[in-house]
Amino acid sequence: MKNLHIILFLLFAFMSACSTKENTPTVHMIGDSTMANKPDPDYPERGWGQVLPDFFDSTQIIINYARNGRSTRSFIYESLWDTVYSKLQPGDYVIIQFGHNDDVVSKVGRHSTLEEYEYNLSKFVRESQAKGAHPILCTPIVRRNFNENSVLIETHGEYPDIVRKVASFYDVPLVDMHYKSRDLVRKLGVEKSIPLYLHFPANTYEKAPDGKKDNTHFNENGAKKMASFFVDYLTENDHKLAKHINKKELEEQQKSFN
Repeated sequence: MKNLHIILFLLFAFMSACSTKENTPTVHMIGDSTMANKPDPDYPERGWGQVLPDFFDSTQIIINYARNGRSTRSFIYESLWDTVYSKLQPGDYVIIQFGHNDDVVSKVGRHSTLEEYEYNLSKFVRESQAKGAHPILCTPIVRRNFNENSVLIETHGEYPDIVRKVASFYDVPLVDMHYKSRDLVRKLGVEKSIPLYLHFPANTYEKAPDGKKDNTHFNENGAKKMASFFVDYLTENDHKLAKHINKKELEEQQKSFN
């Protein structure tokens, strides 16, 4: 009888675990290189979507579809959105962040006009909702672009405002990563903001023997700080995803750069 009780307990625990996993909505991420996975262990570049799972417990499923060099335009025309759309289930979440390639006129095939950018973001929102999924819009993260007077100069123009406009029109969550990252980089200033970005001297990594001074992309430290802005939003707004947050990791990030 004792063995039977043990077997029934283990069976119940297994069924409960399976049920929890099945009922946990999947988080899908779409965006550009600032969000994308950079898994090369021999190179320090990381996207904030790559490190986002570190902030959640093991029950939360996060799939990062972000790709280097993509814009809203190319993500649609290369059928990457079709792939994500086909996998959406009712209750899932879609985190959307583009802008670094949309706003550069010289990037032929990737540049989106403000009107096209708005249309494409709206398409992601409408079609996510049509599948019963919940879109979350994010403004693009600031570039580290200081002038000779140590003043941070904006590079995204009106594009972040378009994201805000779409979020307001469709009444969907907006995580203003642009404001958050801008305020942090301004606060840190020219020198102290460098450790967020992909900067390293010559002969540090074999794949970049001449070194790197990249003021758009992040190392792991910067990627985690950017991811923490997203997680902060969840906790501050009592979002449903907040119940899956790894609070220890979040607290560690909140202490850094203060």
